[in-house]
Amino acid sequence: MPTIFSFVSQFGERYLLFIRTETYNDGKIRIQLYDSKDGTPYATATSSIKENLEQGEVAIKDWSENQGILDFLVQNKIVKEPHRFVESGYVKIPICELI
Repeated sequence: MPTIFSFVSQFGERYLLFIRTETYNDGKIRIQLYDSKDGTPYATATSSIKENLEQGEVAIKDWSENQGILDFLVQNKIVKEPHRFVESGYVKIPICELI
């Protein structure tokens, strides 16, 4: 049975989610959040970026519909605080170490 986490969206809606680490086609780590009630995907917490990442690093998508995901992942000890950022378009993508 996976660990269930409580997430409050930027709109104040509360969700009970479980987390899986998966991989993108290029082998980089993807963090996927799923609804604990029916297992449907809720959000992808990471972004697939072209820049190289070190072993265990993830690029967190913390903008647009994912606003607040970084704080949620840090508070629940899924990732460490960002140790660098990568610029992409209009956003700076936080790079974190997966715990």
